Amino acid sequence: MNHLLKIFGSLCLILALQQVYGQQSGYYTSFDFYNDTFNLEVDSSIIVDNSTTLSEQYINTCYEKASKGRYRDIVNTLLTYKTRQQLNDWMYYQLIRKTAQAISPKKENYERYTFYKWFLLCKSGYDARLTIADNRIIFYVYNDEDISDIPFVMFENKKYMCLNHHDYAYADLNKVPPYGMISMPEAKGAFSYKVTRMPDFKPEAYYEKQLQFSYKHKVYHFNVKLNPEVETIFANYPVVDFESYFNIPLSKETYGSLIPILKKNVKDMNQKKGIDYLMRFTRYSFLYEDDDKNFGKEKRLSPEETLFAKYSDCDDRAALFFYLVKEIYNLPMIALLYPTHITMAVQFDKPVGSPIFYNGKTYSVCEPTPQKEDLSIGQISTKLKNIPYKVVYAYDPGLKQ
Repeated sequence: MNHLLKIFGSLCLILALQQVYGQQSGYYTSFDFYNDTFNLEVDSSIIVDNSTTLSEQYINTCYEKASKGRYRDIVNTLLTYKTRQQLNDWMYYQLIRKTAQAISPKKENYERYTFYKWFLLCKSGYDARLTIADNRIIFYVYNDEDISDIPFVMFENKKYMCLNHHDYAYADLNKVPPYGMISMPEAKGAFSYKVTRMPDFKPEAYYEKQLQFSYKHKVYHFNVKLNPEVETIFANYPVVDFESYFNIPLSKETYGSLIPILKKNVKDMNQKKGIDYLMRFTRYSFLYEDDDKNFGKEKRLSPEETLFAKYSDCDDRAALFFYLVKEIYNLPMIALLYPTHITMAVQFDKPVGSPIFYNGKTYSVCEPTPQKEDLSIGQISTKLKNIPYKVVYAYDPGLKQ
């Protein structure tokens, strides 16, 4: 009998150890992140319960468990990858979204998924906040840039932008009062929406789009490589200030399929003719449509989005033209904002047409958007000649931007 009891006791001990070990070990998961496969070890000590009732108490209970668990390996892996790949904050947030999805799928429990996004962003050093209103979990992050088009709250003299407004499309989140903000004291960093580097995508994920336009009685053809993931990256991207917007770059493959060809085409042209070529490429290679008709709201497309979009407007053309001139000629430029239009002006050695004076320098208008008139360099649309404008961005290659 004693022998049987010892065997039974040993079996119980083994089962108990296996259970403890299983709880501590968690599981491995992986997901694609652009050109990489991101491997992640999720320790069971950070797995929180599904919410039955959304409340501040539930968030605090989740935080208490996760913060005592083995989360640091995940955060260190995320931050190491961010540094190695030089991810801007917006791209890093896309990585955090995918990580939260791998831990707790959005469709299974939205509140828990949002909790993990908040938890990982805070533990990465960003001042992110959660609040609960009308049985909704609202996710904010501190940002000190000029951002519009998305809900925000002012709290303790700081502006917090809503990161999950798109999940509540029909709710007026601007009416959510800025109290009950759940935060982590150690998380103080500001989040930036600037995108100065695009990620490397898998080359096989690109497709080719044919563009063409006529210049001086000659038809030019382009096979531009485009990646649909770019549209996903910017799907919920807000309207940023013009400096940030104009400096969103092309991805590596798209750049390589377009910029060298444009450089080759303008190689034997003088500077003014080359700029005219780029102006007309931007003006006539794409179909025009107002954002209100196209998207139902104001939406600024990045240069790469404009290349594969069916329609684009004056903001999009201005940004693409700026990018092309900067990459090929790197000349000083200013963006002129009218009440219902935006256009560009370039500084040449000698001004062309009606000059634009700004900060002691002279610029010539280069209209990259189709107009009723066939405008040459230095010409402004008749309907805008007597309309006041504002210079919303000035680029000087000699200054650090």
